[in-house]
Amino acid sequence: AEFRAVNAQAQVVGTGGRALSSRPLHLAIGIFDGVHLGHRAVVESAISSARQCGGAAAVLTFDPHPSRLFRPESPTRLILDAGRRAQRLLALGADAVITQPFTAEYASMEAEAFLPELRRQLPMLAAVYVGENWRFGRGRRGDVAMLLASGQAGGVHVFSAPRVSLDGEPISSSRIRALLERGELARANSLLGYNYGCEGIVTPGRQLGRTIGFPTLNIPWAPELVPCLGVYVVRVRAPGDGDWLPAVANYGARPTVETGAEPRLEVHLLTECPFFSGAFLEVEWLRFLRPERRFESLDALRLQLNRDCEAARAEFSLH
Repeated sequence: AEFRAVNAQAQVVGTGGRALSSRPLHLAIGIFDGVHLGHRAVVESAISSARQCGGAAAVLTFDPHPSRLFRPESPTRLILDAGRRAQRLLALGADAVITQPFTAEYASMEAEAFLPELRRQLPMLAAVYVGENWRFGRGRRGDVAMLLASGQAGGVHVFSAPRVSLDGEPISSSRIRALLERGELARANSLLGYNYGCEGIVTPGRQLGRTIGFPTLNIPWAPELVPCLGVYVVRVRAPGDGDWLPAVANYGARPTVETGAEPRLEVHLLTECPFFSGAFLEVEWLRFLRPERRFESLDALRLQLNRDCEAARAEFSLH
């Protein structure tokens, strides 16, 4: 039930060994940060083919991002951490997600050895699925043409999915990162194919919001990619409980009441709040309302928060 490559043990989530050892394996390969619509074209091709032939579908991804190794001074900031990425991939229908540690040893593998090593570790490997611009192996020498040739020699089918475009531009993780950093949440969500979100445990705060009539749920959250600081329309639920509750959230450093603070997520529900400290919550971000700013007084802040809540109520058609 274990997958190893170049002596580095990978993590397998999902049905694990049963899926990887008992049926023809269709394997989607990539980093898949964000699991956006372009990534889904690759992953869903593997899942569809596996279902048609009674095989298993798995995803091979990598952690940390290769930039941590090659550009440690300016690594790529990820939209999703490894855990949430695996959740998204399993939700698409993959039987298992293999997360391969991206180490210096792994990065030194020659491109010609990549597919034979996969076949050795995954004997049931029948087909691999990648994006058309995917690169692999030492020095990124491997490309789809090399993978096709290696697959023909080893009896593994290779499928290359063309890039998916929206609004005349290819969908990419870097494009989505830029949109999130600019607060263009609606466009980012359209490229992701789902609502950007986060999750965390409610922790006690200073309860300053209660003093001005806006109690909040404080959810510590420190993403690699920091979205635009400001106020958002969101919805909240406890995973598994079903119903989403409408809310407005501030993700920022709270400059009116604090100085030099780290960004924090504070959520104010527009309905009665059933959650307490210690609750594990999922938050989906629906629309960006305004950037964070410093107000001259708590009264000015209160007036603006009233406007924010009215805008959020309109979003949910609440009166």
